[in-house]
Amino acid sequence: MAIRIRETSLGGRLRPFLNVVEDIYQGDPHYVRPLDFELKERLSKKNPFFLHGEGTLFTAWRGGRCVGRCTAQIDREHLARYQDDTGFFGFLDTIEDAEVCSALLRAAERWLAARGIQRVRGPLSLNINEEAGCLVEGFDTPPMIMMPHHRPYQGGLIEAAGYAKVKDLYAWRYQVGEVSARARKAFAAIDALPEVRTRRVDPKQLDRDVRLLMDVFNDAWSDNWGFVPLTEPELAKMAADMKLILLPELAYLTDIDGQTAAVALALPNLNEAIADLHGALLPFGLPKLVWRLKVRGTTSARLIILGIRKRYRHVRQYAALSAYLYTLMNDAAARLGIRSAELSWTLEDNGPVNVGIKMMGGEVYKRYRIYEKSMKEGA
Repeated sequence: MAIRIRETSLGGRLRPFLNVVEDIYQGDPHYVRPLDFELKERLSKKNPFFLHGEGTLFTAWRGGRCVGRCTAQIDREHLARYQDDTGFFGFLDTIEDAEVCSALLRAAERWLAARGIQRVRGPLSLNINEEAGCLVEGFDTPPMIMMPHHRPYQGGLIEAAGYAKVKDLYAWRYQVGEVSARARKAFAAIDALPEVRTRRVDPKQLDRDVRLLMDVFNDAWSDNWGFVPLTEPELAKMAADMKLILLPELAYLTDIDGQTAAVALALPNLNEAIADLHGALLPFGLPKLVWRLKVRGTTSARLIILGIRKRYRHVRQYAALSAYLYTLMNDAAARLGIRSAELSWTLEDNGPVNVGIKMMGGEVYKRYRIYEKSMKEGA
């Protein structure tokens, strides 16, 4: 039976795009459906990403049934930084059918090629600062907050459509508990320095402190593969989104001589609280979510940022800053009753960071793959 591809503009009728995951992930006990209202907002012009980007949505249909989805998008911030004529696909979920996956990706390629794009990379939903990669290892546990999940066949279908691996991303599992004597010694050494001061993010000054966090992020990650800095409107949206879920006990700013030099931010695992809501907040989901986050709490969290400004990385007296921050976050999580954490994501070839996580007891338990395809010969 023939496959039909339908295109939906941003902010259009999204119900088939949202609901197709119910069929695709039926029987998968680890899939967590994102909240529909949050996806609707991200896939509309309200999303500040679209102040510097453009995109469209595709669904695949067979016999009147929706059998897959994906997006195609262009990020002008990426193009300005890399000048590589690269566009992206994202939100790719399909049934186990190579023809369906290939049809969706061809539709995305044609849309991108019509706008001058010569290379397609993904899945990125919508860019490198959001959900990145296709899960290729670690299907036996649910995804953490702001991390993707896929069926085991999805990566193979992307490859069958002519894509090849360009980069793997690691997610690390970490058990909260007593850290090593070496880490404790490193913590004490940094804590004793008079010029070093650490404080929690202030919820009453969240806009200010999120900007400080992301200023360090933009400096610390600037040399990473694929990095694109967050824009001012994106920072404002991030601060607004964090108001519901941020725990000040898991967000720290470390100053050296009065300048923010290092940051650490973990978020409670929202997916733990929404797993049974199936994307819906109304009529009963919202009170459940608020109670679970604010009263019961979560037993897991995701460390999404731990970074040090480049100017301090090779200063001998601050060499233990990473271990200091890991220890600080471990102890804060333990006080909150958090038992496990995910440290994610890291690039497969980021040796210093990966070695540091191993030293703290982390182990790679999920691997996400970003694929790429050249269209210079034509899509």
